Amino acid sequence: MGAPGPLSGVRVVEFAGIGPGPFAAMLLADMGADVVRIDRPGTRHRPTDVTLRGRRLVELDLKKPDDVQAALGLLDQAEVLIEGFRPGVMERLGLGPDVVLARNPKLVFGRMTGWGQDGPLAHVAGHDITYIAVAGALGAIGPADRPVPPLNLVGDFGGGALYLCMGVLAAVIAARSTGRGQVVDTAMSDCVASLTSPFHGMMAAGAWKPERGANMLDGGAHFYGTYECADGRFIAIGAIEPQFYALLRQLAGLDDPAFDNQRDPKAWPALRTKLAAVIKTRPEAEWTALMGATDAVVAPVLSLAEAPSHPHNVARGTFVQVNGVTAPGPAPRFFGTPSAVRANDVTTPAAVAKAWGG
Repeated sequence: MGAPGPLSGVRVVEFAGIGPGPFAAMLLADMGADVVRIDRPGTRHRPTDVTLRGRRLVELDLKKPDDVQAALGLLDQAEVLIEGFRPGVMERLGLGPDVVLARNPKLVFGRMTGWGQDGPLAHVAGHDITYIAVAGALGAIGPADRPVPPLNLVGDFGGGALYLCMGVLAAVIAARSTGRGQVVDTAMSDCVASLTSPFHGMMAAGAWKPERGANMLDGGAHFYGTYECADGRFIAIGAIEPQFYALLRQLAGLDDPAFDNQRDPKAWPALRTKLAAVIKTRPEAEWTALMGATDAVVAPVLSLAEAPSHPHNVARGTFVQVNGVTAPGPAPRFFGTPSAVRANDVTTPAAVAKAWGG
């Protein structure tokens, strides 16, 4: 399973879970890490399980002592462990940090949870929506009348998987220089709060209001938002800078002097109504043809099904075919040690140990 990505040679053991853990493991695998996923016996993966690509797949019943020993054997040879159970589960299985780090002091123990390993909510069930609610992100997203869940991109994948990857890779660098591994406690509630850092700075500076729909980046500004076209489709406009706004005005025919008040929040509601009426006069394709390849900062709002066919995505090969399924390819891109999508390999702990030189 070794591959020439930037993480070639990094050995990862992933304990099967859902959401951010598997997505983080996919990212590591795409970048060349040798990822072994431990599944329950009888697990069947479908071609549509896009985030499970690029693994060695082994089945172990962690309620059986022999299978726990097999898992420990893999961890003896690994650099990274990824798990997403509630606090205390790995310890009850005999696979907690005290056990595995005593056997392999260089191991990085990556823990992915919603609330973290401690705190009043640590053992409470949750999902992306509750984690981002407590972190303050959900309350800032949506129209003025109610918050809107931003899919599970903010918690599970942005605040979860990406922070987990960053954390374990930072710990790997530290372990390689010090010889000491460590636990990486990745809580989505913490990490989503971290994602909101710029907005806390803007609030402190008096440049961000706590209510939704009253700020430049949350739909309050007429020059940063989405607009319905004549055919019911939408375009996105993000003409923040004065020169981009001027070009938007020129191309869209916004010659009403009222649009001179770009930066006046008091004028935004009326200007949004005026701009909406203009955009409603043409179908999306016409607006895209007129402004989509200019510095007016306009783009069509595409569905997940449409995005793979956009000319820019086609030209860059942003989407690939994996087991007959259209899916995003590896990102980011490395020009010296390119990432790659690899097929899964159903195998055994003994075969993995042999491949790893054990």
